[in-house]
Amino acid sequence: MDNKSIIKLLKTTAQLMELHGENEFKIKSYNNAIFNLERESLALADQSLDELAKINGVGKSIAAAINDINTEGRLPILEKYLSETPEGIIDLLSLKGIGAKKIRQLWKDLEINNSTELLEAIEEGKLAKLKGFGDKTQQNIKEAILFKAMHKGKLLYAEAEAVANELLKQLQSTFSNDIIAISGQIRRKVEIVEEVLILIASEAEGQVRSFLNEYEPIASDDEKSSPYNWRGFLPGSETPVRVRFCEKSDFYKELWITTGSINHIHAVVKDGKSLLEIIKDKTVSSEEDIYAAADLPFIAPELREGDFEIEMAKANTLPKLIEMDDLKGILHNHSTYSDGKHTLSEMADYCKKLGYEYLGITDHSKSSFYYANGLYENRVKEQQEEIDQLNAGYSNFKIFKGIECDILPDGSLDYGTDTLATFDFIVVSIHSVLNMDIEKATARLLKAIENPFTTILGHMTGRLLLQRDGYPVDHKTIIDACAKQNVAIEINAHPRRLDIDWRWVHYALEQGVKLSINPDAHAKEGYHDMYYGLCVGRKGGLTKEMNLNSMSLSEIEKFFSTKKKQALASV
Repeated sequence: MDNKSIIKLLKTTAQLMELHGENEFKIKSYNNAIFNLERESLALADQSLDELAKINGVGKSIAAAINDINTEGRLPILEKYLSETPEGIIDLLSLKGIGAKKIRQLWKDLEINNSTELLEAIEEGKLAKLKGFGDKTQQNIKEAILFKAMHKGKLLYAEAEAVANELLKQLQSTFSNDIIAISGQIRRKVEIVEEVLILIASEAEGQVRSFLNEYEPIASDDEKSSPYNWRGFLPGSETPVRVRFCEKSDFYKELWITTGSINHIHAVVKDGKSLLEIIKDKTVSSEEDIYAAADLPFIAPELREGDFEIEMAKANTLPKLIEMDDLKGILHNHSTYSDGKHTLSEMADYCKKLGYEYLGITDHSKSSFYYANGLYENRVKEQQEEIDQLNAGYSNFKIFKGIECDILPDGSLDYGTDTLATFDFIVVSIHSVLNMDIEKATARLLKAIENPFTTILGHMTGRLLLQRDGYPVDHKTIIDACAKQNVAIEINAHPRRLDIDWRWVHYALEQGVKLSINPDAHAKEGYHDMYYGLCVGRKGGLTKEMNLNSMSLSEIEKFFSTKKKQALASV
């Protein structure tokens, strides 16, 4: 297993220890070890028992637990706890805003065993009997249960794409003469996927169905399957999986129909007819033929939402969408100076190895000290000195001195002018006091945007997809302010953020606001999330010309320098 998978097992063990009322010292030891292991660059699977015990904060018992995972592929202590815990209680542990101790109270004192019983207990006022369960706590728990129920069966795009790619790979290797493609929401690169869809034109449909019935990662659903659709689901998430069959002569028409949103395929485009009506009785050999029949240029799958793409196609003004090769540098990244896993030099060297021209390092600012090891002014100076030393050893590559500066509750930034002036660029983000109404959140962001040192607005709404909604904001007002202040807006590429939402990218571009595809990487592997940010940008019509980190090294040096001179002149 990789480190992330091993740590996940340890986290679950610590949660269950707390749930079962184990010794506080033992639980604290696990959590301390987890904290250190999340920052460990060594591959845990490759370490011996003695080597594991020498890792800071781990110790003999937790080293033995990791060794069990490495040697047996299982964790006996975790299996013991799981066997003693109702499945519904384990499910409750995934709720936001309620910890293992409170769940233990519900389980032991009220004999609540699942979310349905918990929701009923809240409605009946039973939780009021328990200490620590006031009205606000009960409301938060209720909202968490309803939020989870609403998103049942849905997957993050990154997770769904991985499932679809593996299934596609297996089908293509087994049925090499068939035409097969991923379709639906995944092909449109929608941020939350409700169905994994594969289209296949096969002359061996029976064999394909038999293969799918035996394909272990997906459970078949015979009752919902039909002559044209094999249906199944992903155990655990319950996400529906569909494999649709068609004739080879109809493949590209079916691919187009199953890819586009309803608004796209039914959009009126020519002589009062929709695209679907125009090609309904036609045989096409490519998707390009479909658009040509309506006298339109080809529209990329990501754009087929029925939003702005049809009008732009009619006017022949469709953008040339940004590509991975257009990304020249990576901005918004964290090192071991704050809460990152890898050192500054490791982050820089890997960035250079991937072929990028520059790295923007943006560790957390001082207000994040207690939960993210944010940098006080003395450590800012220490990091900047190390950056200077590293840059002296590079050619055709540069580390830019940045910071992810907290936007404080009143909208001011976390450092004074003298410290802000030492950075090449500044990403501003909200990390605390997230419970705001739209007026307060918008005002808070506006004040930060108006600070002359602000370069990029980070993860605009603070959302975590399938975990929590973001704080409400007036997107138009914020985007207009960024246009006025020459502030770029981040497309946070982390698969659980993808924030700014793609639905607002096009408006930002119309206002002349540059976007910046940033991975928010807390480890060097996080750089690869740039792809998911690219998907968001493409859905909104982003071009390389309007993407900040598509600038070359010399271009972005000039951009940062000009912005900083303007800031200094205004204070």
